[in-house]
This record gives sequence, structure tokens and C-alpha cells, in this order.
Amino acid sequence: MAEDTGIEALIELMARLPGLGPRSARRAVLALLGKRGQLMAPLAQAMAQVALNAKDCRVCGNIGLEDLCPICADPARATGEICVVEDVADLWALERAGVFKGRYHVLGGTLSALDAVGPEELGIPRLVRRVAEDGITEVILALAATVDGQTTAHYLADAIAETQTQVTTLAQGVPVGGELDYLDDGTIGAALRARRRL
Repeated sequence: MAEDTGIEALIELMARLPGLGPRSARRAVLALLGKRGQLMAPLAQAMAQVALNAKDCRVCGNIGLEDLCPICADPARATGEICVVEDVADLWALERAGVFKGRYHVLGGTLSALDAVGPEELGIPRLVRRVAEDGITEVILALAATVDGQTTAHYLADAIAETQTQVTTLAQGVPVGGELDYLDDGTIGAALRARRRL
């Protein structure tokens, strides 16, 4: 291979990113090298800062640079609604749609017996406590329409039922097997507005 070992290592690291294979990573690295001062140096600086300072929000699990993310810190978001999502990408997709004005709870995955992911690994007891203690009036389950996603939704509905809090789920519009991060904003908005009781 003609690349320097440092450049080759960068290409290999970039190729590990979702959506990038070896060829795409090579093109991305060449583009960065072509604009070292304008793009590569600021990108490296931003990545170093985020690598040192990024942390999970202590309340919802969103990723930010403070212990409390901007959504949880915003008193206007205390609507009594919590939207439960599988991962941060789903939270960001809902925020991009701009239709939900409450707060979130990031599970960090779905229940999966095969992968040994149970309620404790997802922090489900913490979510149930949060619902009971924070006066939550509605929990919206915005989970993927997959077998694991629906299993997790039913488990959460049962766990939250004892708090007497209304539990809803996204309406049709999210395709079976679909993930929120890959949907357009209109579909996400329509699905959230047409949510139904689980």
C-alpha cells in the first residue's frame, strides 16, 4: 500500500465508522488531507475536546458536555411527558423533527435474552423510579418496530402500569423493522402526533 502508516491507520479507523467502508474512508481521509488547515485541524481539535469532555446526562442518558443535558436543564421541557428511546441517535432524530417538547429517557438498547440484556442493563428500574417520583403523566415508547423493540415496549408498559401513568407508543408510520434515525422528519412527526395507548 502506498500510504504512510499513520495515514493508513487513520483510514482503518475511519472505515470502522457506520456507513463508511475502506473506499469511503480513503476518500474521506484524502479530502481531509486536502484541506488540512480549514478542515482537518479543526476537526481533530473538536474530536479531542469531545473525547475528553463528553459524558452521559445523569438524568436521561443523552450525550453532552455537562452532567445535565440542555433538554433536562430546560424548565420549559418539564411537560410531564417522557419519551423513551433505544439510543441517543433516536433522541436526536426526534429532536430534529421538532415536534416533541417534553423530556427523554435513553435505554441504551432493547431487552434481548440472546445477548444477555435484561432490565437492569437498560436501567429500567431507574426509569420506573423517575416516572413515579417526577410526577410524569405520560410515557411515550418510541422504540424500533422490531421483535426486541416491541418486547421491550410491552415489558416497560407492564413495569410502568403500577405508577398509574399513561403509556403510549408511536402510531403506524414507522415501518416494521425501521429505526428512527433512518426516517424522514415528516414520518417521525406524524408517528409521534398519532401515538396510541399501549
